[in-house]
Amino acid sequence: MSDMETELSAAQRIAQVRDVLGSRLTIMAHHYQNDNVVRHADVVGDSLELARRIPDLKTEFIMFCGVYFMAETAAILARHFQKVRIPDLDADCIMAAMAPASRVRALLAHLASTGKRVVPLTYVNSSAAVKAVVGELGGAVCTSANAEAMTRWALEQGDAVCFLPDKNLAMNVADRLRLPENERLLLDVRGDGRNVDMKAAANVRLFVWPGMCAIHHRMRPEHVEAARRDHPGCLVVVHPECRPEVVRMCDAAGSTRRIIEFCEQAPQGSTIFVGTEINLVKRLAALHAPGKRIVPLIESACENMGKITEEKLAFCLEKLLTSCKVSVPEDQAKLAKLAVDRMLEAGA
Repeated sequence: MSDMETELSAAQRIAQVRDVLGSRLTIMAHHYQNDNVVRHADVVGDSLELARRIPDLKTEFIMFCGVYFMAETAAILARHFQKVRIPDLDADCIMAAMAPASRVRALLAHLASTGKRVVPLTYVNSSAAVKAVVGELGGAVCTSANAEAMTRWALEQGDAVCFLPDKNLAMNVADRLRLPENERLLLDVRGDGRNVDMKAAANVRLFVWPGMCAIHHRMRPEHVEAARRDHPGCLVVVHPECRPEVVRMCDAAGSTRRIIEFCEQAPQGSTIFVGTEINLVKRLAALHAPGKRIVPLIESACENMGKITEEKLAFCLEKLLTSCKVSVPEDQAKLAKLAVDRMLEAGA
């Protein structure tokens, strides 16, 4: 590191690069990023909001502050002259890792042997390789904001849907759609599908991959019970990656955008317990104080989101041409883009 780099703060170094690049650079950040990162962002949003913004960007460099699958999605949607970067290439997603592309392909092939037209629907929290498999097989991507609408879309395309990789989001969608229990099946994905109960599969309309978000799965019914017991009249809103039994106990559940709106619309004087990643909860608490009291249901932080720091953002911006590159093989990107485009075209 040079003497200049040691003398300047990370924020000053970021400002220097921005001054040089000007309109050639867009910094995007997910709501779960730390405030020291978010303050440098041109665009802040949830997965759906950020994906929708990519096609309209005209900048040469897109710096994506989030986890790797999000940066991959940006690379899939970016135009040929655009370069996508992420401050830490190791900012992975535990949920995405629960659905390897080879296993997804093998299991979908096994489900096809039932004679059903099983349409794959992958949550955006999945690798580009998985999105490519889904795109190739006529499926689409969804986000927490449009999972219900995209599941309806997928059901209209075939006989059944295979929703992956988040079992909690899938089951919460099934509840919203009032899909009977006997039409849902939590998949045993061991042995590439050979352990699936094919007799039970005959009547199934929703096949559910058994992945989960560790951050949201930590939230349990007793946390909601404690909030209501200790703070009578409080409101509780959670992310739909939480367990269905938690979601059923709450006043609302939705994407990060929906959670933000819920807090905005709550009456002055409210105490609101929020069940999602702690960075967003703290930001909402600061934004709405003192008129509303916003409290984490539990303090749950995403370690991988936390890998993106202001210092790493500064370093990556300074090494923009040579480091932090996000790339997706062309053939894979083409198929993955089919899946993402189907979501965007559905207008869900």
